[in-house]
Amino acid sequence: MMFQQLTMNPALLTDGYKFCHKDQYPEGVQWTYETWTPRKSRIDGVTHSVFFGLQGALATLYWEWQRNFFERPLKTVMEEIEESLSGTFSVTNPEMVKDYDYSHFEKLHKLGYLPLRFQALKEGSFVPIGVPMFTVENTLPEFFWLPGYVETPLSCTIWQPMTDATIADKYKRILTHYAKLTGCNQSGRVFNQGGDFSMRGMGSPEAAYRATPGHLLSFAGSATIGARNYLMAYYGAKRDVLAYAPSTEHSVMESYGRDEKKAILRLVTEVYPSGTVTIVSDTYNLWNLVDNVLTDPEVKEAIMKRNGKVNIRPDSGDPVKIICGDPIVWGREDLDERLKDFKMTISKGLVQRLYEIFGGTKNEKGYIELDSHIGAVYGDSITPERAKQMCEGMMEKGFITTSVGLGIGSYTYQYMTRDTLGFALKATAEVANGEFKEIYKDPATDSDKFKKSQKGIVAVVFENNEYKLIDGLNRKTVEGVKGNLLEDVFVDGDFVRTQTFDEIRQRVASESERVYYGKF
Repeated sequence: MMFQQLTMNPALLTDGYKFCHKDQYPEGVQWTYETWTPRKSRIDGVTHSVFFGLQGALATLYWEWQRNFFERPLKTVMEEIEESLSGTFSVTNPEMVKDYDYSHFEKLHKLGYLPLRFQALKEGSFVPIGVPMFTVENTLPEFFWLPGYVETPLSCTIWQPMTDATIADKYKRILTHYAKLTGCNQSGRVFNQGGDFSMRGMGSPEAAYRATPGHLLSFAGSATIGARNYLMAYYGAKRDVLAYAPSTEHSVMESYGRDEKKAILRLVTEVYPSGTVTIVSDTYNLWNLVDNVLTDPEVKEAIMKRNGKVNIRPDSGDPVKIICGDPIVWGREDLDERLKDFKMTISKGLVQRLYEIFGGTKNEKGYIELDSHIGAVYGDSITPERAKQMCEGMMEKGFITTSVGLGIGSYTYQYMTRDTLGFALKATAEVANGEFKEIYKDPATDSDKFKKSQKGIVAVVFENNEYKLIDGLNRKTVEGVKGNLLEDVFVDGDFVRTQTFDEIRQRVASESERVYYGKF
């Protein structure tokens, strides 16, 4: 088999039924208008969604159509479209294939740009469930079909950055709450406490570098280094927008055999004699490494002499018990044979043992902070609830909760769908034969009523410290809405308004405080 290089025509990056819709609308339709809205929260305690990712999605949409449609020969792109449609529908509906009129694609190619208008709130806004974030409409009547056509690529590129950003904010609120309770008033400590480890569990590299920026709105760290390039290209981000420290994996530790002392000494004295380094530490037996390797005078001295921090990283087991201790271990008879000699250490947990070995100091509130040369990171199966339990466990044992860094991975960021926050782009208005009309859906079988769409043209205003929806408007009445926050961002292939990632980060911080003040 000979493989061809794939050039994906963006006209094919949509749901198959979008091919059919331009023929299904009533005759005379000239204009369609759609709204993007989070319709329902399935995340405990989350009442708002962070609006984020549209600018990057529109930049991607622009370049995909520019390079792979408008700048390629008309004959080539039309052949691709015709082959795809005929190959897809020839069995189920051959008459459609025979009679299909492709001229709307030809007209679009000759036009040379996407005749669309996007209006949106500011990215970084915390939008209540049920309030639209952006709208899209066509700017030329013959392309009434286009807003619905781009729904699919828009939806699949923006729901996850928004959902990630919303969940990351929840993590940050939890970690900030407990950090303050235990005497840490340095916002930078929490900003660096949550790291994104999700890339290997995402649906694709593209999904990872698009979604990770949602995490980076609340935290500094990520292993998804491609997100940095994405943010610099589409959000004017600075070089240091993403931070990551060197870290080992199990194959590295395995390559030293069972000689973990040799491995650690080489890592902390030769490979990384200064700075932060994280060492995965449960390749064989975490508790043996803690009790018999870290306590070795040569290893301890090497760590304490460094100008930097060595993080010990467990990677299996119950995160809360590993970090905070497991007192009931004394009564367990089902322990792995390798663990039975370490019950005392297991009962204390990693943080307490690191303090006993390397020391630390008490802050003004009486909570212990580990010596700056040593730390802990846990990055397996973390959830907001487990993060809360770990913080409570550390607090109960008398430790400042920023003693442990959390690797937030695909167990968080891939355990979700578009329906986690109920995102949808739905048509709410159209013009047919010169007449404006509201259109909407309101399924009688939708008992929760979250699928009921808005009606007509919409506006969003800020009143009484909250974003509020006004719908049922038309082209004339929407102009009379004072303080409408839906502003032009992208019109006829050009950006009208852009934001930097720093601006959006600052907005997320202030908006989170506005919405969730005193809540975590």
